[in-house]
Amino acid sequence: MAIKISKKILEKYPELNIGVVIAKNLDNSKYNEEISQMIREIEKKTREEIDPEKVKEIPIIAKWREIYKSFGAKPGEYRNSVEALIKRVLKTELYKINALVDIYNYISIKHIMTVGGEDIEGIEGDLILDFAKGDEDFIPLGEQENKSPWKGEVVYKDDKGIICRCWNWREGDRTKLTKNTKNAIIVIENLLPENNEKLKKALKELKGLLGKYCNADCEIKILNKENSEEEI
Repeated sequence: MAIKISKKILEKYPELNIGVVIAKNLDNSKYNEEISQMIREIEKKTREEIDPEKVKEIPIIAKWREIYKSFGAKPGEYRNSVEALIKRVLKTELYKINALVDIYNYISIKHIMTVGGEDIEGIEGDLILDFAKGDEDFIPLGEQENKSPWKGEVVYKDDKGIICRCWNWREGDRTKLTKNTKNAIIVIENLLPENNEKLKKALKELKGLLGKYCNADCEIKILNKENSEEEI
């Protein structure tokens, strides 16, 4: 099993870097309240530093909105994951999900980067970032009805169908992270070259937190135009 970026994606978005943390033998059944405290603190810091009226002007969020437009997604209707998360934090406290998801949400908020995760056991074949054909199956998180992507939409997919729509907008239900997850893949995406060192820092911090709170064995990899495929 591998994670891949398609040639067509890299031709259109050559600046793309995707950081990957492969977390195995993890324990997501327990929850340390230190995680909640970390989130409350980063929420407070975010509200102090970010003007709700200027979220769209944050460089990485502005870049994601530009990228979404490039494959036909209206930014007001399809929000990239970090913009949606920051806007939620500016309005209210995040609710507790599980240690793994809460940790990666913390990383996303702190570093203002898009972060997403999948249960490796739910993936069939390779995990690929590619343009959708438009006829693939997709069941959104928490739903049962199929909602296929449009042709040309950027998606994460495997042999069975779509895993995440509109790049990082909507996760699928099939590979969701639960308390029973033992092996997971977490991705942090970056489209601004000046943020590549920030990406490495976020990956290192994520690895440390997953080791500390989920007892996970973690490995870091980075995909880009020079290295478009890595084994999971």
